[in-house]
Amino acid sequence: KWKGEGTTQNLESIVIGRCYDYIRIVNPAVGEKNCSAIWEAFKNAFINKDPCSILPKDYELFINLSLHTIPPNKSLFWENNHLLVNSFADRGRRYMSLADTLFGFLGDFLNWCGQADTTGLDYESCPTVEECENNAVESFWRMASVTYAQHSSGVIHVLLNGSAVGGAYPDPGFFADYEIPNLQKDKISQIVIWVVDDIEGPDIDSCGAHTVKVLENRLKNLGYDVTCTNNYKSVMFLLCLD
Repeated sequence: KWKGEGTTQNLESIVIGRCYDYIRIVNPAVGEKNCSAIWEAFKNAFINKDPCSILPKDYELFINLSLHTIPPNKSLFWENNHLLVNSFADRGRRYMSLADTLFGFLGDFLNWCGQADTTGLDYESCPTVEECENNAVESFWRMASVTYAQHSSGVIHVLLNGSAVGGAYPDPGFFADYEIPNLQKDKISQIVIWVVDDIEGPDIDSCGAHTVKVLENRLKNLGYDVTCTNNYKSVMFLLCLD
């Protein structure tokens, strides 16, 4: 038995349903997608395999079937503020974060894993990252993050949590390890960093200091035009509202 929670109940219905929801209602602009083929490609990435030997490349077919254009200037990267980013992006109406792409939308907040030598899903437990890095969910988000970064263009936005313990820019982290290295420099005009503290939360990190300075220096050394704003008003209004 693993330490992580098991596969989300009704996973197949949720994934296929989300797929139709996305192409019909959330973002019909992506055009027709074969939702049952997308589910099969998703499932085949991890079923019938040791749940600790799933690699990002196992999701290649899934990504290819669900891929679509990410509009320029709409990409929103983040660390340590999942729910805030979801509400701020507003399902692609304001920004298109990873969870607002079709491939990210399908996996958002779900959990899953298979078992060696059986086509069934494991609803009892799934491995955590501490137990093994190459688990089904971790490898999925690595592949999704790489793909998202590769297809982002124009002005890139990054929303960081200035109240996060350990700093706003975690390194190692998804943004540090999978997204920054896969940005396509020739397609990017500017990187805009927003560091937003929790309401009444501690002000641990801010522009030009601590881990944010590390991030700014890294991006500038890579040749990007970088700006940074503390407690960006639009996001603060949303936090106050909540």
